[in-house]
Amino acid sequence: MRKTQPNAADRPSATARSVRKLSDTLRRFRVYHRYAGLALGLFVLVTGGTGILLGWKKNAAWLQPPTQDGATTDLRQWLPIARIAEVATHALDSTLRQPTGNAIERIEARPEKGIAKVLFQRGYWEVQVDGSTGAVVSVARRHSDWIEHLHDGSLLSEGFKLLYTNLLGIGLVTLSLSGAWLWLGPRRIRRLKENQA
Repeated sequence: MRKTQPNAADRPSATARSVRKLSDTLRRFRVYHRYAGLALGLFVLVTGGTGILLGWKKNAAWLQPPTQDGATTDLRQWLPIARIAEVATHALDSTLRQPTGNAIERIEARPEKGIAKVLFQRGYWEVQVDGSTGAVVSVARRHSDWIEHLHDGSLLSEGFKLLYTNLLGIGLVTLSLSGAWLWLGPRRIRRLKENQA
């Protein structure tokens, strides 16, 4: 039995083959783009939402307690840091009505306001102490701190933070590139078809 050779008119042109190949590639890219977008969607929502909140932290007292004013900005009149730490620890224990054993994470001096902010390791607590008188002017939670830890992934662990930020960054770059290709591809197909006609 003899094979019949298709005549030249039946064979697809080089342009038609290019269009078909490009269409197939775009179809695959669309599927990859969709699933990558779904996988990263939750991370993007969390990062975007927490980013908005962090942008407002200096303007919303419920996110971060506003810095109070102390009696003097003259550092020569300030109490020793050890005394400020002692006052802050006692104030937190009194507020929670029990000895917490909560260690101090850091002390932020605000000389221009006359205040020392004492931040504790657990519970995101902040105690503001007047640097010169030792008076406690604020005991409050810093919600902006745990929101920041959620934002960068360090709420779970430092290892998760690295994984989270890298996956999110690489994913967003990949989605941007594949999105650009999905936008440009159909235009290229249209141009190929117009040139063929």
